[in-house]
Amino acid sequence: MNPELADSPFLRACRRRPVPHTPVWFMRQAGRSLPEYRAVREGVPMLAACATPDLIVEITMQPVRRYGVDAAIFFSDIVVPLKAIGIDLDIKPGIGPVVADPIRDAAAIETLRPLEPGDVTYVTEAVRALTGELGATPLIGFAGAPFTLASYLIEGGPSKSHDRTKAMMYGEPRLWHALMDRLTGITIGFLRVQAEAGASAVQLFDSWVGAVAPEDYREFVLPYTSRIFAALADLDIPRIHFGVGTGELLGLLGEAGADVVGVDWRVPLDEAARRVGPGRALQGNLDPAVLFAPREVVERRAADVLARGAKAEGHVFNLGHGVPPGADPGQLARLTDFVHETSAR
Repeated sequence: MNPELADSPFLRACRRRPVPHTPVWFMRQAGRSLPEYRAVREGVPMLAACATPDLIVEITMQPVRRYGVDAAIFFSDIVVPLKAIGIDLDIKPGIGPVVADPIRDAAAIETLRPLEPGDVTYVTEAVRALTGELGATPLIGFAGAPFTLASYLIEGGPSKSHDRTKAMMYGEPRLWHALMDRLTGITIGFLRVQAEAGASAVQLFDSWVGAVAPEDYREFVLPYTSRIFAALADLDIPRIHFGVGTGELLGLLGEAGADVVGVDWRVPLDEAARRVGPGRALQGNLDPAVLFAPREVVERRAADVLARGAKAEGHVFNLGHGVPPGADPGQLARLTDFVHETSAR
């Protein structure tokens, strides 16, 4: 890693070192809120875009050019590694990932083979191109965590209640652990491909794990999350862990082994720092809905996030979830500048 990149505010904050200003990036910063994204994606299905290196590079770079954020997030989708190993799925506009044959028995789990680097050569190609173009701006690789992937595979698509997922977890634990074991290996493979191609950090998205109670997280999820972070330790890059609705799980998310714990908007960062415990940086956590409020409200709320984030050992400013599709790019540009200027004082 070149010294300028290693010294970037984002990587310094992840490593809990002093920073010239609080670094900023936004989950879903590349996406439908940007007119340039909608232009390049016109007529291109999501999974096709995620397998086209030139498009991956262009879409990843768009928010970096527009906002001057402190990190880029690799443009992909959490189901890309599942598609790459032959799972019959598609991302339906307005719905999300839809799986043709949901996985609900041992025979179906057997079809989940390990991910090989050759399955995702477009990822390696795109990461290498991006690291050349980004220079001193870090690239964050990412993957979906096993619980969230399992939910899509078992339910057959997005679910608000995760009933079938929890039914397997509670009622067929042997099946559940076999599925989580396979998905853990696939996730490790996908993250290592990105890191070995040049990503400077990785984020594990466990979008739906907030549906699980702490004692169930400890038994049914934590062993696999811990295994993922342990398997990446030799890469010596920051590992970020994020889930939605995880206020009751923050201590366990810290225990799982990430260097940085992402916090959604429901728990103030000073309280999150107490729950997560020492030895971790925090990422977050402005409510994305605030972006639709007047500028002075956005700035007041952002200043509060910065003040509370100062109680953490390291702080990366972000939203508490992804940028909403209808957000004004101008609002995000002003927010980036505000965070940089306010935190540099």
